[in-house]
Amino acid sequence: MLPLAQIAHGFGHSVAGSDRSYDQGRTPEKFEWLAGNGFALHPQDGSGIVSPDQILIASAAVEDTVPEVAKARELGCARMSRAELLSALFNEAGYSIAVGGTSGKSTVTGMIAWILSQGSYDPTVMNGAVMKNFASPDNPFASARIGNPRIFVSEVDESDGSIALYKPTIGVLLNVSLDHKSIEELRVLFGNYVNEAGCGVINFDNEEARFLAERTTNHVSFAVSNTAADISVEPDTVKESAFGISAVIVDSRSRDVAPLDLPMPGSHNLSNALAAIAAVSAAGIDVKKAAHALGSFEGLGRRFDVIGTTDSAITVIDDFGHNPEKCAATLRTLKATPGRVIAFFQPHGYGPLKQMGDELAETFARELDSGDITIMCDPVYYGGTVDRSQGTERITALITQHGGSAEHIAARSACGDRMVAMARPGDRIVIMGARDDTLTSFAQSVFEQLK
Repeated sequence: MLPLAQIAHGFGHSVAGSDRSYDQGRTPEKFEWLAGNGFALHPQDGSGIVSPDQILIASAAVEDTVPEVAKARELGCARMSRAELLSALFNEAGYSIAVGGTSGKSTVTGMIAWILSQGSYDPTVMNGAVMKNFASPDNPFASARIGNPRIFVSEVDESDGSIALYKPTIGVLLNVSLDHKSIEELRVLFGNYVNEAGCGVINFDNEEARFLAERTTNHVSFAVSNTAADISVEPDTVKESAFGISAVIVDSRSRDVAPLDLPMPGSHNLSNALAAIAAVSAAGIDVKKAAHALGSFEGLGRRFDVIGTTDSAITVIDDFGHNPEKCAATLRTLKATPGRVIAFFQPHGYGPLKQMGDELAETFARELDSGDITIMCDPVYYGGTVDRSQGTERITALITQHGGSAEHIAARSACGDRMVAMARPGDRIVIMGARDDTLTSFAQSVFEQLK
């Protein structure tokens, strides 16, 4: 909601809001920044709804019992979902680039935004994470960029089916895998999405995405491994370190080549870079210019974000991994370099844990070695009527059954104490989870205790 609020405010609308986090005193610095930058804040008691002329914007997670919803209904206010407002602004743009898929959306959106801004195209950008290149002391919460409203870049979400609302000029499809919906449902949603786009940008390394390329009459393909793709790499040129990855990019349509030196580790980020390059090439931007721009891409907050390394070489990393594919990508990046991994995971809800818990357990058991360990606390829960009968202890038991090492410790603070107690020189501690802005401060507190 924050980047959407920033965009609406930047486009000249009056914006007010409420949030459980505000009432509960979590992330006060974020709300102080909002209050100081023209956003009216109200307790979540309905007091901010005072006129039938207001439009209530609520995310899909907001229940009808929330006081604002009841008050808006009483006054007859128009109501829109988060996706309905975003898609309305997005579809009004003259040129639009949407980024969809199960994993990598925020990173690729940030990469495309940086390439376009470096080319002086001044895009408006909606992202799900803070884009470090655009963050500043005046705006440390730069998950949005306010630019030309006629050029709009946005990640688009399939979890609530709202991806169907977007009509992009260019529609990027990164991957299709289990997250919030079944594979069958995802095939329909993503298939319709790429069919609706003026040009689809498809990951040929992902079997499900490659299959959906048949739904497009016009597409650009990219891949790290599949040599049939339009944008790929010279295999022998790929070099990875703990701090970045490099390769020679090949455009098979023109036979042009371009060096890429990406200051972010992980083969998944090489794939993300190819996606961004393919997307802007579909918009007419030279591959060499795009690759050069990514050499100064600083990444996103909570995307393999290194909090720090102690004098005894213990590194703490903050990461958004919350589904099997995202977690696997992060763990593989860690295992590409030496050192034990202590993986902390906070499930982002009881519903998602029930949906993907078995695959999560398989992921942690498969990607980590016998000397590594997974520590999980109870899922995020801020209230509501969700079924809480299946918790984290089931997942840690499954990890153990699959041959991994895992512990369930209900309280997050106790998990932090446990990790600090067991950490030894050379360890990498990764803090993973979503839908909780306090995870970064938790990662920072673990690092401070280690120091």
